[in-house]
Amino acid sequence: MNIPNDPVMLLSFVNTQLRDNFPSLDEFCSSFGVDKSDIEDKLKKLDYVYDKDNNRFV
Repeated sequence: MNIPNDPVMLLSFVNTQLRDNFPSLDEFCSSFGVDKSDIEDKLKKLDYVYDKDNNRFV
């Protein structure tokens, strides 16, 4: 399954997946075969960073 390329859509997709299906960003990335730093870099452009304690980008 492809993940969205648009940063806003990516944010929504990743946070939904983290909330519903994955206990961590690492497990999400492993399952989708994506590089964690790529996700973090794209979302950092929107001023979102991964909050490990809440398992979501804020």
